[in-house]
Amino acid sequence: MNRQNAPAIKDAVEFDILLKPYEKFTLDNGIPVYVVNAAEQDTLQLEMVFPAGSFYENETLVAAATNFLMKNGTAQHSALEISEAIDYYGAYLNRTSAHENATYTLHCLSKHLPALMPTLQEVILEPSFPEEELAIYKQNMKQRLVVNLQKSDFVANRHIDRYLFGEFHPYGRVSSMEGYDALQAETLRAFYQRHYTYNNCRIFMAGNVPGNAIALLNEAFGKTQWNGTSQLIKPELPILPATEKKYRIFNDENGVQGAIRIARPFPNRYHPDFPKMLVLNTVFGGYFGSRLMSNIREDKGYTYGIHSQVYNFRQAGAINITTEAGRDVCEAAIVEVYKEMERMQQELIDEEEILLVRNYMIGSILGDLDGAFHIIQRWKNLILNDLDENYFYNNIRTIKNISVEELQQLARQYYNPADFYELVVI
Repeated sequence: MNRQNAPAIKDAVEFDILLKPYEKFTLDNGIPVYVVNAAEQDTLQLEMVFPAGSFYENETLVAAATNFLMKNGTAQHSALEISEAIDYYGAYLNRTSAHENATYTLHCLSKHLPALMPTLQEVILEPSFPEEELAIYKQNMKQRLVVNLQKSDFVANRHIDRYLFGEFHPYGRVSSMEGYDALQAETLRAFYQRHYTYNNCRIFMAGNVPGNAIALLNEAFGKTQWNGTSQLIKPELPILPATEKKYRIFNDENGVQGAIRIARPFPNRYHPDFPKMLVLNTVFGGYFGSRLMSNIREDKGYTYGIHSQVYNFRQAGAINITTEAGRDVCEAAIVEVYKEMERMQQELIDEEEILLVRNYMIGSILGDLDGAFHIIQRWKNLILNDLDENYFYNNIRTIKNISVEELQQLARQYYNPADFYELVVI
């Protein structure tokens, strides 16, 4: 080896990316368990997923409150005792509630899984929703809402979702003081009993998985039909976007920045244009070297950062351009966003730029596949959306092979300023 000569540079697009397969197990009562085993570190991630998001609630905020308070007390232990039992082993039990699904995720050292399993079982199977914990939750969330409503970016996010999807749709509904006041323990218990059932549960596990892990899961969650069988039918709710397209909201008279949102509806991941749009969006505003960043941040100096995202929900999607800029330059920043849209429609992307974007996107995917925790998240997203590895590999092929002519045609179809909702909150 001649160390005076630099090694050859290999573009990321030249790599063959393989998605490591999972192993599937089934507990005695039918709960599926998906496992990606890797022994690099003695850590474990165990995630239990339920169709218990806001899409299924009949009353606002019930899904999130139920998910949060399951950990805050059982018939046997208080919230403090549960937290101490988890902290003792240096573990972390996280809970999240989104539009479609709600999750409980345990992170721990692999050797401590047997000791932590009884606590996890108790949280999932025996939450009691104590009145005092609900009162604390309502008080904390209301205080947080008061603080957040003073922030222009928070207000902008609430309003743009309402414009895109309608204020009564789960994707457009927002929290309120009245919603928190209306929460009742009995309502949360009823939501829990209907959605956190054995036949609605799916388990994803990754890391250094102990040999007895499936047996432990089966003993804790696979022996009974806990909470009974619940057949959920996801409601088909109409999306009723706002009729007006341009909004200006005055939120903080002393603020020095305005929050800008420019967004439009867009098909979700099941549409053939979705993977193509991910490439176009990256060129436009999806990474630090994007056109929006180069123009509005680097050249004009209107903002510290501007980003464009393709939102993907189960029923619908959206394109959303977000930034915060000085109050005196918000309108000028919007003009530049539209200029970049028109430029995408009129000019072909040059080969150097598209190669850079291809390498960036493939490199990001390679990073997202670094380790079992990342790999199981890829599989979870596919499985929960009724997709398989062919969808993953099709996206890779699109990134590598989509032509600049196809991207220009996409820009002409989806980057028309008249189709976008425009919001400034100052």
